[in-house]
Amino acid sequence: MADPPEVSLVPVLPPGDDLGRLKALVLNSVTSPHSRRAYGKALDDFLGWYRAAPRGPFRKAVVQEYRVKLEADGLAASTINVRLAAIRKLAREAADNALLAPDLAAGIARVRGAKALGVRAGNWLAKEQAEQMIAAPDQDTLKGKRDRVIVALLLGCGLRRNEVAGLTFEHVQQRDGRWAIVDLKGKGGRVRTVPMPGWAQVAIENWGKATGLSSGRILHSINKGDRIMHAGMTPQSVFMTVQAYARQLGIQAAPHDLRRTFAKLAHKGRAALEQIQLSLGHATILTTERYLGVRQDLNDAPCDHLGLDVQGD
Repeated sequence: MADPPEVSLVPVLPPGDDLGRLKALVLNSVTSPHSRRAYGKALDDFLGWYRAAPRGPFRKAVVQEYRVKLEADGLAASTINVRLAAIRKLAREAADNALLAPDLAAGIARVRGAKALGVRAGNWLAKEQAEQMIAAPDQDTLKGKRDRVIVALLLGCGLRRNEVAGLTFEHVQQRDGRWAIVDLKGKGGRVRTVPMPGWAQVAIENWGKATGLSSGRILHSINKGDRIMHAGMTPQSVFMTVQAYARQLGIQAAPHDLRRTFAKLAHKGRAALEQIQLSLGHATILTTERYLGVRQDLNDAPCDHLGLDVQGD
């Protein structure tokens, strides 16, 4: 079916305060701070491209042209789709504020996303590399004790870096005779409980004893004199800490790679897929399967493990 006639109330995106207000409305509609940053960059890049040359009214054809440009730049399908999602939200906000005709906003909403080809395997550490990463921080310093906690929470619990940065002592409790991170609010506002290995709890306990901390945020900044600061750590500082140890060990790793390593090693160790999903905080088991690159194995199928003795087999 052909698109409806394109009649815009305002033929181009508004300048100045109106546009700033629209961007703010878009960003405020996104709960994840990482997504908010991604949407902000997506809008800045699109608006810079849109205004760099005469492109006509803000409409479906313009957004399709931009999608072709992103594909030509060699961006991943997931990156392109995040950028298009931000532009669609911008169009909806413009229509809601009488700055764009609703039919134009509807046309932009119908712009197809980029199709992902295959499943990205991602990067993860081998068991020996994971053990080296855990042992890398110097336990004779406050910084080393703190950094051991960071690595333990990423590799031992599969947390996201923003979850690590915001974790409190109150989150760490005993449940069913073991230590766990309870009532952790993750991506999409989902709340979960994450079991902890004993060595991760010991790392937190040693850090608490060394600093006298027992409540509030677990992680704090450390100055060059190896003294604790009142400021907490940010997700970016967690990222930089992990990368520093990875460089020291001569391996490639970021915080999400340690989270992925947690999942991969747990899966290789025969942990139940649904339990890995619960620890990671994925909304569906399909997300976890894509995360792990799980494939159906017809030669080692679930029905081969039922153990039923049925006549006529």
